[in-house]
Amino acid sequence: MADEFDRFYYVYSCDLNASVQIKVGTLEGKRDRLSYKSLIDDPQLRFSGLYEDRCSDLCVTCQVFADGKPLTLPTSTSYKAFITRWNWNEWLTLPVKFNDLPRTAVLVFTIWDVYGPRKALKVGGTTVSLFGKHGTFRQGMHDLKVWPGVKGDGSVHTATPGKTDDSREQMSSLSKLTKKHHKGHMLKVDWLDRLTFREIEMINEREKRDSNFMYLMIEFPKVHYNGTHDFSIVHYDKDAEEKVIIKNYADIVTVPDPEMLMENLVEAKHHTLARSERSCLTDKDLKPNASTRDQLNSIVAYNPTKVLSSEEADLVWKFRFYLTNQKPALTKFLKCVNWDVPHEARQALELLRKWNPIDVADALELLSPQFKNPTVRKYAVSRLKEADDEELLLYLLQLVQALKYENFDDIKASQAPSTGQTVLSGYAESSVQKESSKGIHVLPHPLAESPDVPTSIAVQPAILSQDGHAKRKDEEMDLATFLIDRACHNYSLANYLYWYLLVESDDQDTVDTRVTQMYQMVLKRFNVALIREGNEGLKYRTLLIRQHGLTNQILKLMKQVARESSNRKKKIERLQLLLSDSESTSFSFVAFDPLPLPLHPEIKVNGTVAKKASIFKSALMPSKLTFKTVDGAEYTMICKSGDDLRQDQLILQMITLMDKLLRQENLDLKLTPYRVLATSSKSGLLQFIESIPVADVLSNEGNIQNFFRKCSPADNNAVYGISQDVMDTYVKSCAGYCVITYLLGVGDRHLDNLLLTKNGKLFHVDFGYILGRDPKPLPPPMKLSKEMVEGMGGASSEQYQDFRKLCYTAFLHLRRHSNLILNLFSLMVDANVPDIALEPDKTVKKLQDKFRLDLTDEEAVQYMQNLIDVSVGAVFAAVVEQFHKFAQYWRR
Repeated sequence: MADEFDRFYYVYSCDLNASVQIKVGTLEGKRDRLSYKSLIDDPQLRFSGLYEDRCSDLCVTCQVFADGKPLTLPTSTSYKAFITRWNWNEWLTLPVKFNDLPRTAVLVFTIWDVYGPRKALKVGGTTVSLFGKHGTFRQGMHDLKVWPGVKGDGSVHTATPGKTDDSREQMSSLSKLTKKHHKGHMLKVDWLDRLTFREIEMINEREKRDSNFMYLMIEFPKVHYNGTHDFSIVHYDKDAEEKVIIKNYADIVTVPDPEMLMENLVEAKHHTLARSERSCLTDKDLKPNASTRDQLNSIVAYNPTKVLSSEEADLVWKFRFYLTNQKPALTKFLKCVNWDVPHEARQALELLRKWNPIDVADALELLSPQFKNPTVRKYAVSRLKEADDEELLLYLLQLVQALKYENFDDIKASQAPSTGQTVLSGYAESSVQKESSKGIHVLPHPLAESPDVPTSIAVQPAILSQDGHAKRKDEEMDLATFLIDRACHNYSLANYLYWYLLVESDDQDTVDTRVTQMYQMVLKRFNVALIREGNEGLKYRTLLIRQHGLTNQILKLMKQVARESSNRKKKIERLQLLLSDSESTSFSFVAFDPLPLPLHPEIKVNGTVAKKASIFKSALMPSKLTFKTVDGAEYTMICKSGDDLRQDQLILQMITLMDKLLRQENLDLKLTPYRVLATSSKSGLLQFIESIPVADVLSNEGNIQNFFRKCSPADNNAVYGISQDVMDTYVKSCAGYCVITYLLGVGDRHLDNLLLTKNGKLFHVDFGYILGRDPKPLPPPMKLSKEMVEGMGGASSEQYQDFRKLCYTAFLHLRRHSNLILNLFSLMVDANVPDIALEPDKTVKKLQDKFRLDLTDEEAVQYMQNLIDVSVGAVFAAVVEQFHKFAQYWRR
């Protein structure tokens, strides 16, 4: 066996999906004083350490360049007040990953002397390449020469090289010998090494003092990749020529490998033997040792997007019987199965029945396009049966999207044979006939067409589960059948299932017509199933038809008002007149039979309040309609035509889900997940919440606290003269939305789409930009303006500290449910949601990066602290806000 020092460990940069980190250590050397003329020109220079007996308050910015162009924005060290020496000792996480680094990437450092507000003096700059001349990522600590009075130069032929052939010949020689010692090419003697390295440090310090330059000490990180050894990072681009560059401790060589992309026959034979049917008998009794057990636990803890290496897949397969008691391990096991090999697939399905049943959240992953085996997908459906109706509603939007990954032929084959005819209810039939006779454009209604059904309706035998839901005796059920079966026994599920299916079946932007036909087929099956359920099913069906008629009448009304050639005030008057006129129209909005609202099926309405109808200032002229409920209350909603609300619908669904997840942890952040429902690809409904934009609050009241004092005054003992409940609600809602909008990458945040209620709730509206997209340049990581902080009492207030703690807590709680959220988004990658459709393959990755699952809880808290600090101090965001304010003023 080769000696330990003859071994080498390396990893390609393209395989390392981690952010680059650089440690900024110390700055050594003396600064030259500026001339007194400079002091006269800029009197604030007297506050610099150059003219005082102290160290200046310096900071270092670091930026990655390649081929003379910047790859990232500058990353800065945190503010520190120095006393005797400049020592940051701080790791900077750069906004770039190893697998994105080109071979020519360089680090550009600039040192700044901050001596006043927006006043900074260039101390000097330096540059160093990230990869050495042989293509390996630099390691260890390096002293970089700082060129005084200039910024770091990132051009190809840099004017500020950190590594030069200077007069420090002795230190250069000692540095090379030190590297050989670390690589094991020199005999190690502990007591002599300690004395030698101490002397080397003293020589280094002496040469720095004698030099006319300053030196910045930085440190490159050690990399641990799937093990305990330190790895060298070798630059390798998958899109470049196929070459293997490896690092030996003796020297570095480049080895061309023409067979690199070909199958390794030895490995293929090994995998075949490891997974043979003969090994099944011996694998049953295998138990992992401590080291292997830790490795298995690490694999089981991987996030859903992690791709297992061939070695990891073989390890999971080898200990598959041992893992059957671990529920989360099932998805990892099914990923490592080669379903094209019959005996392997057969073994996997036999083991699937013996596995400890997985949770509902994990079962969602098995419905993704990655899993095509019908038995696996039916197993996932069997786990979904354990979810109650309330939980199922949270996932219904994604489950309807998951139908795209089912076998379309199976869905079609499940259509029941039929004979005979059934007639619609009188109301539904007459409504459809009236609308058609007038020549009005009406959205096609799949339930309005009477299907052929058996004259004697035979309901399939069912059993009741413990929660009262009807379950078929046949446990093997595909996803479409399951959704229809559950919807037939819960009207809220039936309501949303109908509208989700209708929008997908009527989507004109769908490229694959087979998908549209599939959704139409599921709608027809849903229609037949409602009829088969008897009186209750027919009641559901009638209500859905009436809902469809109501939305069509609303759209017709909006289009009629939009055609009026008059100003907004006249249009509102016309809208109110049409709503109050029950004689000259085909539908009476004044009063009608009680009907569940499509937007909120738990609310039954029986008419509208015409005088409260209004139209918003917008090119699409959305209408605000107020409905009378059967219990005497009112419900207001916004009706939009010409706008696709599916993206807003998704984001509000995720906010609702996150709110419930936080409440499960006894953390109520007073969120306002208002309801949104797309009724087609060009229209939809939104719940209206009585509120005021923060921009209007600031314009009318001066600040947020004045608004609260006006709406919710308190006695003199209360903080800031505001009700304690209102202030607590404001702080909690700010924290909740800051964290959630950060995770979802919500963009285009300004004070006009942040709303405030009188009871203290702050919430966001208008989610036209998500997953990191933003029309504004350099947006802050989260929307936290100084006006919001001042509403809490300022950065030094107790309420602001509570806000920060709530942000940390919410972030940690949601990270623990990251698998569920990632699984839900993975089912949306083929949905026609604008910001997902732009880069569907990167959707889940963008969301995963926000969770920072690579950090421990302590590191995640520190990361959130930095995010809050950066967001509050984002100067450019404040400038953009002012531009937006001016633009809104001129629009009015």
